[in-house]
Amino acid sequence: MKKDSPWVMRTYSGHSTAQASNALYRLNLSKGQTGLSVAFDLPTQTGYDSDHLLARGEVGKVGVPICHLGDMEALFADIPLDQMNTSMTINGTAAWLLALYIATAERRGMDPRVLQGTRRTTSSKNISRAGRISFHPSPACASSAT
Repeated sequence: MKKDSPWVMRTYSGHSTAQASNALYRLNLSKGQTGLSVAFDLPTQTGYDSDHLLARGEVGKVGVPICHLGDMEALFADIPLDQMNTSMTINGTAAWLLALYIATAERRGMDPRVLQGTRRTTSSKNISRAGRISFHPSPACASSAT
């Protein structure tokens, strides 16, 4: 963001399916929202596919489920990623979901160097709020220090 640019306005959102979340994102953007903040469901945040036994009952409840590149492409269909500022709070699966986001842009012919946004990998949040450790926090702490 440039010093003379307006603030990025985002709504932390995502629910049920990639297609339903995409419709919500496009509606919000049409009403003046200037960025996206993706809410992923718990199975996605903890590295489970939607069809995994441990994901049962949690898919799409508190965010959007993303299991593969097709889901990510559906989530951002008709949204100009090269003009968007996208935030993803995704914890342990951050690298994998960021790779899917970049692959989605590349498949549309976009240069990944023009993509803007943030990704937050807060392992300690998972431990303190969700009461679970899907990925040990030590590697995250080491990567944030470099």
